[in-house]
Amino acid sequence: MLYHGDAHPRSQPLPEGGLAVHESDVLLIGDIGGTKTDLLVISQAAGLAQPLARARLKSADYPNLQTLLGAFLATTGLSVRHACLDVAGPVINGRAQLTNLPWEVDGAALCAELAFTSVDILNDLAAIAHAIPTLQTTDLKTLNAGTASPGGTKAVIAPGTGLGEAFLVWDGARYLAQASEGGHVDFAAPTPELAGLAPYLRDRYDHVSYEMVCSGVGIPHLYDFFRDQGRALESPEFAAHLAASPDRTPPILEAALHSDTPNPLCRAAVEAFLTILAAEAGNLALKVFALGGVYIAGGIPPRLLSLIDRARFAHTFCAKGRFAKLLTEIPVHIVTNPDATLMGTAAYGWARMRHAPMSSSGP
Repeated sequence: MLYHGDAHPRSQPLPEGGLAVHESDVLLIGDIGGTKTDLLVISQAAGLAQPLARARLKSADYPNLQTLLGAFLATTGLSVRHACLDVAGPVINGRAQLTNLPWEVDGAALCAELAFTSVDILNDLAAIAHAIPTLQTTDLKTLNAGTASPGGTKAVIAPGTGLGEAFLVWDGARYLAQASEGGHVDFAAPTPELAGLAPYLRDRYDHVSYEMVCSGVGIPHLYDFFRDQGRALESPEFAAHLAASPDRTPPILEAALHSDTPNPLCRAAVEAFLTILAAEAGNLALKVFALGGVYIAGGIPPRLLSLIDRARFAHTFCAKGRFAKLLTEIPVHIVTNPDATLMGTAAYGWARMRHAPMSSSGP
């Protein structure tokens, strides 16, 4: 566990030697994912730049979120009464069942078990969406410049362990974030080369969604597809390496990114992933009429920047028949700031503390 900051109950001196922070000015924020959980205790004065405590934990090492949070808070010695947590799954009335982890998250239960005054739960893609209006050009890598329409809807698509989708709408004064479960809609092949992918997976699974082919969960499916289609031979050494890996996605990505001799099956899987991502980003742009831009977030896309052909990506993004010209005008950015989700969670948490009744609830 990574931990920063001295442990003192109720108050904590800021790193620059400012005034002590009262517990009413302290917020626990967390990004609860299927693979990892990032936790920070932050003050209103210093924010994410200088957290009072920070940790990254393996989610699967804990039986539930209560145990994980309790273990983290015990190491800090800080008195924390307010929390805002984003989770990878749909949030309904302050409760969520995580999509890629057998945890049920309940804000009211967390309040009762860990003595919080308030716990807010929001979807992780809603959290990223809350961060979008605050991002700077240094937080983005532009794939298609386009021209954003003032007040236009903004779309967010984020391949991480799973595939998340969200959007923001302008209410005349500010952007409002809305989560979705669009990553679980039916997959459709964007190219003839991938036409056999859905039937291949349908023989193995009841439902073939975009998440199954455009996420950390999906990349091994792409690898298996190209291997079984005879795209290239799988070496016995690499097969053994994958078999010994608890998660096959990292070694596939590493082998695809190898600059001198990339593994051909791994490179094919990653190129297919990028093609599918571009196509689904275009689908999302049409569904929500994202004239304000499309933002590609999540942990995987920034790792693959060196493999993204901007012209090819834009071509696939815009390949929507009569609406191709419209899509050429929509900006497309990759969010490269690794703390974007936490930024959005913090923004939502502070807003709830300032303006909303203190209770456990979701958006």
